[in-house]
Amino acid sequence: MNNRIDNLAIASIRSLCIDEINKPNSGHPGMALGAAPSIDTLYKYHLVSDPTHPTWINRDRFILSSGHASGLLYVMLHVSGYQVKMDDIKKFRTINSLTTGHPEYGHTPGVDNTSGPLGQGLSQAVGVALAEAHIASKYPEGYKIMNHYTYCMLGDGDLEEGISQEAISLAGHLKLNKLICLYDSNAITLDGKLSDSFSENTKMRFKASKWNVLEVKDGNDVNEINQAITCAKKSKEPTLIIVNTIIGYGSKNQGTNKVHGAALGVEDGKYAKSVYKYNYPEFTVPKEVYQTLKDSFAKRGAKAYKDYQQTLKSYQKKHAKDYEVFNDAFKLNVAKYINDNVTFDPKLNEATRKTSGNLVNKFANEIPFMMGGAADVAGSVMTKISSETMFSATNYKGRNVAFGIREFEMAGIQNGILLHGGLRPYVGCFFVFADYMKAAIRMSAISKLPAIYLFSHDSIYVGEDGPTHEPIEQAAMLRSIPNMQVIRPCDARETYGAWKLALNSKATPTAIILSRQNLPLIKTSSDKKMKNGAYIISKEKGNKYVTVIASGSEVALALEAKHKLNGKVDLRIVSMPCMETFNSLSEKEQNEILGNKYEKRIAVEALTSFGWHRYAKHVMSVDHYGLSGKGSEIAKAIGFTSDNLVKLIMKVK
Repeated sequence: MNNRIDNLAIASIRSLCIDEINKPNSGHPGMALGAAPSIDTLYKYHLVSDPTHPTWINRDRFILSSGHASGLLYVMLHVSGYQVKMDDIKKFRTINSLTTGHPEYGHTPGVDNTSGPLGQGLSQAVGVALAEAHIASKYPEGYKIMNHYTYCMLGDGDLEEGISQEAISLAGHLKLNKLICLYDSNAITLDGKLSDSFSENTKMRFKASKWNVLEVKDGNDVNEINQAITCAKKSKEPTLIIVNTIIGYGSKNQGTNKVHGAALGVEDGKYAKSVYKYNYPEFTVPKEVYQTLKDSFAKRGAKAYKDYQQTLKSYQKKHAKDYEVFNDAFKLNVAKYINDNVTFDPKLNEATRKTSGNLVNKFANEIPFMMGGAADVAGSVMTKISSETMFSATNYKGRNVAFGIREFEMAGIQNGILLHGGLRPYVGCFFVFADYMKAAIRMSAISKLPAIYLFSHDSIYVGEDGPTHEPIEQAAMLRSIPNMQVIRPCDARETYGAWKLALNSKATPTAIILSRQNLPLIKTSSDKKMKNGAYIISKEKGNKYVTVIASGSEVALALEAKHKLNGKVDLRIVSMPCMETFNSLSEKEQNEILGNKYEKRIAVEALTSFGWHRYAKHVMSVDHYGLSGKGSEIAKAIGFTSDNLVKLIMKVK
C-alpha cells in the first residue's frame, strides 16, 4: 500500500464528487464524501472486475444499497477505467446522461443494480450471493466457473428499513459467507441525528443473526479498512464491516444533516478541498490516480478475466453438456428446454394453483437452472419442486428455497438472483400479500428483470379467512406498474400459457394470479391465443350481441350465464387474462377481439372495477371488502352470481 497515493486518490474522488454534484446543484454529497476511502480501498485492493468487460459473469459484484450515493459510484467507475467519461460526470442528474440520479442497472457500465429505495440493495445482495453459492454447487467442479464475492455498501437508512432485517436474518441463517457489507455508519439521516429515531446496538443485531461483525473506528484509515475486508473474505459467515465515518467529510457542515442531500456549493466546496489539500482545477483527476487504479484494479481484473476464459475452455472440454447448460442459463435460453407437447383431460376441474404446481415440476425437470420457493406457503401456493432438496446452509445444491415469512425480502432476493444471472427463479405467496412486495416488484419492472411471481388465493373465493385475506385491489395495483405483465388465467390451459410467457420473458416481470377454488377446463380456451392478452373464447351467432369480457374464474361464470340465457341474448365472450399484452395491440386488433360498441360491453371480474372501464361501459365487480365464510356463499351474499350477470346482460342488450 502507498499511503501518499491512496490519500491523493481519495482526495481526488471526494473533490470530483463535489464538482459533480455542484454542477447541477443536485445530489447527495454526504455519504459520497464520507465513504470515499471505503470504496477506493475496495476497488483498488480487493474487487475483482474488468472494466473492459463490465458484464463478465464471474466478476465480484458491487451492490450499492444506498443509491443516493450514486455520485460516488460514478466517480469510482470513471477513475477505474469504465466507460464513464469525464463528460458523463459533468452531466450528472441530467436527461439522457449515463449518470442518472440513482444508479440504474443496464444503463451505466459497471452498475450492478438499480438502487435508491433504501434497504432493497441489501436484499438484492443476498440474492446475488445466494445465486453464486447455488451455481457453484450445482455444477460438477462448479467452483471453477463460479467463484466470486458479493460486496454491498449500505448506510444508516438501509438498516432502518424493515426489509433489512429480513435480509440480515435469512443471509445469516443460510451462512452466505461470500457476502460482505460495508456499512457507512455516520449517525446522520436526512432529518437529523440517527439517535432521534434509532438506538439499536447494530453490532449485536447482526451477531444475533449469525453474522461476522468487524469494525473500522476511523473511516479515513485505509489500512484499517483494508485489513477488515481481508479478514471478512476468510469468514465462514456473512460479514458486516462497520465503518465509522463523518458525513460530508471536509465540509464546514460535516457531521450534520445539512450535507446529506444538498450540494456544498462553490464556497464550501473550495473549503472542503482545502481540507483535503487538493489544489487542482474543477473536474480534474491527476494522472497518477488514474494510473494507480489502472495498475491495481484494472490490471487485476484483466488478468482474472483472461484466466477465466481459459478456465471456461478447459471446463467445456471436460464437461461439455454442463457447460452448455451453464451458458444457456446466463443467456436465459429457456425455450430449447421446454417440451410443448402438453394435453389436458377435457373433464379436468382443478384450481389453477394446483395446475401451476404441476407445471412447476414439469418445467423444473426440463430446465435444470430453474429454482424457487415461497414465503412459508409452499404447500398452499404449490411452489415446491418435488424431486429436489431444500437450499440450506449445508446444501447449496437445493433448488427449493424456504424464504420464510419474508415476502418483501423474497421479492428482493429474486431480483438479486436475476441481477446475478445464471438461474431462472420464481417466488410465490398469497395474492393479498403482494402489497408487502410492491416496492420490489416495481424494482423488477424498472430494472427489466423477468421475475416470476406466483400469487394464489386470487379473490373473494378465498372464503373463510375473511376480508384480510381476500384480495380486492391488488390486481389493479400490479396492472398499474409499467413494464409488468399480470396474467389471471381462466383454467389449466391458460395457466400453462401464462407459465410459458413468464419463462420466456427476458425483460418484463410476470405475475400469475391463481385460484384456490376448482375451475373447469374450458373447451375453447387456448394457451397460444393468450399471446394477444385477450381472445374470443365463445363467439356470437349474429350481428346483434353483447360482449362480456372476463378473466380468471369469471370466464366460466360468463359461460354459465350464456348457457342460462339460452339464446335470448346473443353473447360474445372474451377471455382477457392479460390487460398489458392486450393494450399493446393496435386499436384495430383490439376492436376485432372486443367487437361491438363500448356501450354494449360488460367486464366481469371478482376484484375491483378499477381499470376495466377502459374496455367496457358496464362492470360487474367487487368494489368493497369481502366477508368471512365459504367462497360460494360469499359470492351469493354479495350478488356475484351468473343470475345477476344475466340480469345485467338483459339491461345492456
